[in-house]
Amino acid sequence: MNLGKLGDVAVGAAGDVAGSVVDPKAGAVRLRSAVTPRAVVMLAAGLFLGYLLARSRRHH
Repeated sequence: MNLGKLGDVAVGAAGDVAGSVVDPKAGAVRLRSAVTPRAVVMLAAGLFLGYLLARSRRHH
């Protein structure tokens, strides 16, 4: 995946979260349509890498 696209996805997700605060029902519909198996795998991988990074920094 291109890093430029990753930034676009992050900005789009932040916009969706902000829109969900204003209109929760529309936000829930948008969230359901955005959740794909690929997105779930990317999110899980990002969380796992963040965990490993934080753990390695804590142990010096």
